Amino acid sequence: MKTYLQGVFDVYSSYFRIAALVPSGGAGLVSLLIALNVVLGVLPIVFVVATSVMVGRVPEAVAGGVGSAKWESLVIAFGIAASAFVAQQIIAPLQAALGELLSRRVDGYVFDRLIGASLRSTGIGPLEDQRLLDDLTQAVTTLEQSFRTPGAACAGLLALIARYTQLLGCAAVVGLVFSWPAALALGAATMVFRKGNRGGLRTYGKLFGRSIGIRREAWYYRATALRAAAGKEIRVFGLADWLSDHYRELQMKLLALVWAERRRIYVRPYLVYTAFGFAVAAIALAALGRTAAAGGVSLTQLTLGLQAALATLRLGEAWPECDTQTQFGMFAYDGVQGFERGVDAFDEKTPQLEPRQDPRGLPRGEIRFEGVDFHYPGSERPVIDHLELTLPAGRCTAIVGLNGAGKTTLVKLLARLYEPTGGRLLVDGLDVRSFGVDDWRRQIGVIFQDYNRYELTAAENIGFGAVELRENRARIREAARRAGVLTTLERLPRGLDTPLARQYRDGAELSGGQRQRVAIARALFALENGASILVLDEPTAALDVRAEAAFFDKFVDVTRGATAVLISHRFSSVRHADNIVVLAGGRVIEQGSHAELLAANGRYAELFRLQAERFTEDEGTETVNAADLAGDRTAEDEGAAATAAEDGAAGGPASTPGARPEAVR
Repeated sequence: MKTYLQGVFDVYSSYFRIAALVPSGGAGLVSLLIALNVVLGVLPIVFVVATSVMVGRVPEAVAGGVGSAKWESLVIAFGIAASAFVAQQIIAPLQAALGELLSRRVDGYVFDRLIGASLRSTGIGPLEDQRLLDDLTQAVTTLEQSFRTPGAACAGLLALIARYTQLLGCAAVVGLVFSWPAALALGAATMVFRKGNRGGLRTYGKLFGRSIGIRREAWYYRATALRAAAGKEIRVFGLADWLSDHYRELQMKLLALVWAERRRIYVRPYLVYTAFGFAVAAIALAALGRTAAAGGVSLTQLTLGLQAALATLRLGEAWPECDTQTQFGMFAYDGVQGFERGVDAFDEKTPQLEPRQDPRGLPRGEIRFEGVDFHYPGSERPVIDHLELTLPAGRCTAIVGLNGAGKTTLVKLLARLYEPTGGRLLVDGLDVRSFGVDDWRRQIGVIFQDYNRYELTAAENIGFGAVELRENRARIREAARRAGVLTTLERLPRGLDTPLARQYRDGAELSGGQRQRVAIARALFALENGASILVLDEPTAALDVRAEAAFFDKFVDVTRGATAVLISHRFSSVRHADNIVVLAGGRVIEQGSHAELLAANGRYAELFRLQAERFTEDEGTETVNAADLAGDRTAEDEGAAATAAEDGAAGGPASTPGARPEAVR
């Protein structure tokens, strides 16, 4: 009993939460829709009454002939019935159109809340948390279906006014012309039918929530099969059958869950509801017929009673303008609210120490990780383990290590996308938590390993590094030049105003290396416009070895005087950094200059030589050798490589005789 009552409470609390959204559609529109729905509920009753009166008056009108008073009353009844029918045909589309308008307004409000919640979080924890991703998927997948959104639920909720007005009116007619017990019985039978229909929808709604993980995986396979970017590999590697089989397997899992619930619903409860409803309807109609046969009701009353009774029972069917919309709209809104609550919970973990400090111009001395520990929410495995690390201000520090060493997590902590689970991050001796999060981030220009590519113009892609100065074209060009991509961008159809996506007019696609240089330019633009810290996480992963070497040779000069942090798993590319830190298991195991670490003959030296040998084997004498990687190149060699990198990025050939292949493909 307790479980049943809890279920009833959950259902009606969902209705109340959706009802609370209705005012966001606008008071005028909501008032008009309420009035229209009341009218739409009354008109069918008027039609039933008028047609019943018309049928009852036919014998007397025929007997009286055309022009008689009875004939005139028959015509009046017909006119009222016809007017009610025509009015219903006019108002119903108007109600549907205004309901769609209400739905769009409410969904716009809900989308604003959802986007606001995703952007409100100071860190990225909510966007990487599995439970919240389920809530977000639950919200977004239903919001994208126009008839299953919170807005559609609001419109459906108002449409219930018409349906219940009609139900109460028809039951009242049965009570007035025949029997109130029969009216109550028919009303009860209708509500039992409604319980069966809505109960099934609620079950499927809950099933949707339970299977969201399977659905998300199935949607991934479907999206992969439909994406042009994946189409090449699918065809070359012959993955079409594999994708189809896996997608079918997941869909069959979903269908198995649906079939199981359908059997559970239909085998007992739904059959019981149906049997009860039919029994009550049969008894009520039989009683009405028996009373009519005994002369207890007139022809008009009999017609009116039959029409009202049948109309009442028909209202036990699914209501296409209400049921699916309200049920799945409530389900979508549950996802929105769950995500909002989760984001708020994550925000509580972002502390602000007082008094609040101003980070502008910092660091002047150093950034220090003091005994920092970190593990991701939901996991106890440490990614950063009691880290002790100092980043000197105004110098370039390279952090190297194998995959999984904790390099990218370190960047997230530095940018305060997560907070340490232990220890402190100090900036010139001040706890970084004493700065406002946004204030601190303005001091950082960063390119992440999984940097974002905006389907906007090249200038906007770079200008977002300091969004308040994104209109400064001269500085944007300078950042692009420093990143070695200016020539490439100037050769695009509209130069820096070219959208970096082929699906837009005059748009263009860049190669992986060119896109990465645009991202680097964005970070440099931030550095040139107020940021004091530059962090590049695997900034040259899309460049070939020679272009990467040329970039790093140039990078130290470009960022001289700034506090720079380079993250890389390629040991050979960071030899010019002032200090090189080797990270393993979330801890510093070695640090020093390139020469010092080679002389120490430790882990860095071992991995450096191993990578140098592999590059030699892979590339051969045509592109690179171990001496190049060790730094034994002449200035002329470095200049030629840099020129090749810029020309390759621009998509043009190297003009120097004997130049290497293009640096960026």
